Parts: sequence; structure tokens; C-alpha cells
Amino acid sequence: MEHKPLQWHPAFQAVLQIELEAEKEYLQFHEEFNLTKKPLQIDTLIIKESGRKIEKSFGRIFSRYNIVEYKNPEVSFGIHDFFKVNGYACLYQAAAEREVKILPSEITITLVVNKYPDKLIKFLRETYGSEITEEFPGIYYISKLLFKVQLLIIHQLSPEETIWLSRLRSDLEIQKDIEPLAKAYKGKEQDPVYEAAMDLVIRANWKKYKEGCDLCNALEELFADKLEQREQLGIERGIERGIERSIIELLSELGPVPDALRERIILQKDVNVLTAWLKLAARSKSIADFQKDTGSSTS
Repeated sequence: MEHKPLQWHPAFQAVLQIELEAEKEYLQFHEEFNLTKKPLQIDTLIIKESGRKIEKSFGRIFSRYNIVEYKNPEVSFGIHDFFKVNGYACLYQAAAEREVKILPSEITITLVVNKYPDKLIKFLRETYGSEITEEFPGIYYISKLLFKVQLLIIHQLSPEETIWLSRLRSDLEIQKDIEPLAKAYKGKEQDPVYEAAMDLVIRANWKKYKEGCDLCNALEELFADKLEQREQLGIERGIERGIERSIIELLSELGPVPDALRERIILQKDVNVLTAWLKLAARSKSIADFQKDTGSSTS
């Protein structure tokens, strides 16, 4: 199976919407919100209807405009990250059409991370005299700053209340984490938001999903299609790459393979076409003959 870098941020966007699904009609989600004409983006901007209370614990602090910044499980929040997010908030306020259209009290900042940022917390305490209080499991409020700020430590969040967000990690356990997610996902397979979240969770915890002896029958049945599809894709891609290499190696014996031709071979995904090209490469007397027979002549 070919491993690609995990794209945590799209899954985080999906998980945010899942967790706040009960209030979705009162919230507007703006992903990678542009602060300026040049690229300068907030991970997520959530605009809440005035006076609406959010039931989720991490949404209790929300005001009108809520900036959410997320870090991958392997990364922590540094001091410079903290100032960057506060800068986003200041720029968002400054971008209002008229002065003080958005008050600081109408803006909140949520920092989401899997590792507790010890250095950042120490800095805030020593520099601003900030107090850090755990209001709910894994949810810390940070005082004495320009904006209301909360810190969410993903692995400390309530797994019952935040079924998805608390499990946006790569160290999930079968019974404790994966089975509850499977139950929450059942019936939502066609929902693109749930699909995005579950796809990342599966890829991030691939080895555990493959431990068939540890998977309960219901879970195995639920993910059977996904597992089979991923395995098949891996097998097919392996076959493609093997044929591609063989074609290029055969042509290399005839002379230097032009970059354009090499790229055309690599981009071809139809195994039947690649197989036909392999046969042509084996009997071609020159690269020009191969290009002519495959319709890729540059002349």
C-alpha cells in the first residue's frame, strides 16, 4: 500500500461540523478564511448567531466571531503560534468596514492540539499573569489576554461528549475508541463530512484496522468495503508501477528515454494500455518506433 502524508486539517474541519451538528443552523463555518487579499488564512472561522448558546462544552465560550486554530497530533502550540493566532484575530477585527464594528469581546480564540503546550502556558503565566483553569475535561480557559482564549487538548476531551474530536488521533484503541466511532459512523457513510473524518481516522490508525483478530464482527463488517477498496487500490497501483518500470527499462536499452515520453508512461493508469505498451516496448527496434506505434511521436 502506498502511504501518503495524512491530511489532518480537512478531517478536523469535518469533525468540528460533526461535533456542532446540533447547532449547525445557527453557525456559519468558513474554512481557511482569507484575512487579506494575499494568502493569510484562519484555520476555521465560526460565526454564531447572536444570543444563541452552544451546548457542546467547547462551544460554551463562543461569542459572535470564533477563530479556531488546529495543530496536527505530532505538533504542539508554540509561543510564535500563539501570537500568530492573536494576530489573525486583530486583523479580522481591523478588517471591519468601520472602526470598532467588531468588539474584542465578540471574538474568541480556540487552540486545538493533542499535546499540552507547557512552554506556551509557562510563558503566558510569567508574561501576562494568565490563569489557566480546566472548565471541562480537556478544555482550559486562559485569562488576562486581549481576547477570550480556550485550549482544547484532544486526548483529554470527554470521549462521550466529543465522540469524534477526542479521537482525531493516530493512537486509537480498538474497544475504547474505534468501536464507538464505528457506531457513530453507521448510517452516515454517504455524508461527505462524516466520510472525510472517518477516512482520516482509518488512514491514521491503519495498522489497528488491519488487526482482524481484534476487530469485532460488527466493526469488521462496517469497514469491510473500505479495507477491501484500499487494498485493491494498493494492489492495482503496484501492478501499474511495475509495468511502468518495465516499459521504461526496455526503452532505455534502445536509447535515452525523452522526459515527455517517460511522463506519459507514468501518467497512464489503464493497466490494459500499459500491458499493450509493454509488449510494444519489447518488440520495438527504436524509441521512435515505440512512439509511432503508441501515437506519442513528437515529430
